[in-house]
Amino acid sequence: MISLPIQRGACMFIGLSGMQYSGGSLGDHRIIVAEDSNVFTSMIGQKLKESFDIDIEICRSFEDLQLAYDYNDRPITLAISNVNLPGAENGEALAYLAGLSIPIIVFTGTFHEKTREGILARDIVDYVIKDSVLAIDMLEESVCRFLTNHRHHVLIVDDSPTARALLRTRLERFNFNVSAAESGAEALTILKKTPEIGLVITDYNMPDMDGFELTRRLRSVRGSHELRIIGVSSSDNRLLSARFLKAGGNDFMLRPYVDEEFYCRVNQNLDTLDQIKSARRSMGNVAKAKVA
Repeated sequence: MISLPIQRGACMFIGLSGMQYSGGSLGDHRIIVAEDSNVFTSMIGQKLKESFDIDIEICRSFEDLQLAYDYNDRPITLAISNVNLPGAENGEALAYLAGLSIPIIVFTGTFHEKTREGILARDIVDYVIKDSVLAIDMLEESVCRFLTNHRHHVLIVDDSPTARALLRTRLERFNFNVSAAESGAEALTILKKTPEIGLVITDYNMPDMDGFELTRRLRSVRGSHELRIIGVSSSDNRLLSARFLKAGGNDFMLRPYVDEEFYCRVNQNLDTLDQIKSARRSMGNVAKAKVA
């Protein structure tokens, strides 16, 4: 996972979905935009500069993209790339970037089921479709999420090593800080030692204690304003979600995951946590002002 340092300066950003970021400038990150449209590169450059003080590097062809990597030793934090570029009309740019292990947000106007499958096969960070006036805003939010997701610590709880590894890989692709536990007891120990964990994703069926019992124990010490909990299961029992929510969970997902839904659910829960914390800080400031 990429380590992203705290930057100087200050940014304040609220995304379309309610995502909030208030912190240091993100201008030290090197972001490549592989796109041949002057309109889109201009709009992307303006948005990222105004919001995060980021100066993008524009590559209008596959050759430009190769030169940007070959003749600059500075690591590329993130690439925003169209599926097709001059000199790479069949998706070669995505294969090139993925081969270099550079995180990619795909920005494309050509999209159908086959395109989606090809994009997701590259283990990309996200994709944004150029079919809306809000496309640039959605791209801006996606960039901000990737650059700031390291603020969020997520705990995976699952007794299956394979399931833990797959989920860790998926979360680390999005640049989250991730820990993992193989049992409910281990999860409780990790949470006690790591209070900054803000999200737990727990399997329902585990040998020592099931996801319901783990959730009840977590809720006895940490409320939803401190910790969000998502339950997961491969079962087709539709009552599991209701039971999980009644035990104190915030959300529930069935395996196998749909990538877009999984990332959206994780984001929504963490956004809610940020909003609650922000509201509580504001209320605390008001209370202090009244006392003063």
